[in-house]
Amino acid sequence: MPLVVHKYGGTSVGDAERIRNVARRIIAAKDAGDDVVVVVSAMGDTTDDLIKLAYQVTDTPSARELDVLLSTGELVASTLLAMALKGMGHEAISLSGAQAGIRTDSNHSKARIMAIDPARVKSELGAGRIVIVAGFQGIAQDSDVTTLGRGGSDTTAVALAVSLGARACERYTDVEGIYTADPRQVPEACKLKEISYDEMLELATYGSKVMHPRAVELGQIYGMPILVASSFNDNRGTLIHGGHMEIRNKVTAITADTDVAKITIVGVPDRPGIAAGIFGSLAKAGVSVDTIVQNASIQGITDLSFTVSKGDAGKALGVVEPLAQEIGARECVADTSLSKVSIIGTGMQNTPGYAATMFDTLFAGGINIQLITTSEIRITVIIAGEQAAEAVKALHKAFELEKE
Repeated sequence: MPLVVHKYGGTSVGDAERIRNVARRIIAAKDAGDDVVVVVSAMGDTTDDLIKLAYQVTDTPSARELDVLLSTGELVASTLLAMALKGMGHEAISLSGAQAGIRTDSNHSKARIMAIDPARVKSELGAGRIVIVAGFQGIAQDSDVTTLGRGGSDTTAVALAVSLGARACERYTDVEGIYTADPRQVPEACKLKEISYDEMLELATYGSKVMHPRAVELGQIYGMPILVASSFNDNRGTLIHGGHMEIRNKVTAITADTDVAKITIVGVPDRPGIAAGIFGSLAKAGVSVDTIVQNASIQGITDLSFTVSKGDAGKALGVVEPLAQEIGARECVADTSLSKVSIIGTGMQNTPGYAATMFDTLFAGGINIQLITTSEIRITVIIAGEQAAEAVKALHKAFELEKE
């Protein structure tokens, strides 16, 4: 039988009635002729609640024990869903990440999937069961439970779909698909029928919370189509794939990310090796750096700015401040009140005018640009955090995305 992997987010399984609703959707897919493997997230705000509880017990929870704790959220959801399916007369079984054969590295809270042994899942499918897999987790070589980081259930689902040779991975959530902008910010935003892996990866990396970037990367590498749709209705969703789509000479979507902090090292001596030392030390500390800008040198002195997530700002300062003193820089300054706004679209390649329209629109709205970064299909600006929603609305109108 053809196989499909469903993934349901925390909102979709947020209470008993929603779990029963998901069970009915799974049964419909099974009745339509598909074998079904399901990946679930933890119910509602369970993960956040467990993190808060851990920090109430101790200010420094063990990374290993925190992973074990957080993995229980998905176990609860998967077992309840299996119970609901059995209550509706269908054979089903819940599996932890370890039982489903998901092997990871040992990097607690940010583990990466190294391999999947699908033998147990295939065996259960062969016995006619619907298989429910707890997302977001796996097991390391030392047999410790690991978690994949926030949004990791998406990665679990796509990785399982690839390893099982599924025809598609379908991600069901509380939105109907991928939009030209966040519809909560821009009511005129339009749902896209399809989007390329490249565009979706940029969207996911630069602010869209609908798909996790690592899941999109996996889909792109292995050519696994991913459908994003609502678990609350049967409306058509958005297909993420690598097919030959019509090249539109326009922006596809606009996204914003308010989880941005900028670190500036003022008065850096302009000599070889300093940037390597700074960013090498940040990498060793586990700090992920995004935009990097170095000013032109004046009399052998320059300023170096880079962005990190707000949660990493303190750690980044702790790394660079001693280095700044060591190299004779004047000071380190942090700004945690910023946001990234991006325009994204494959139609932007080799076509002039997009940057000019973007910058003119922001200027007309009195929005100051602090930093700029680009790729072949993206232009991103760093602006004041409180102006992000205003910038997205203005750019959505400027590029006429309401006509999509």
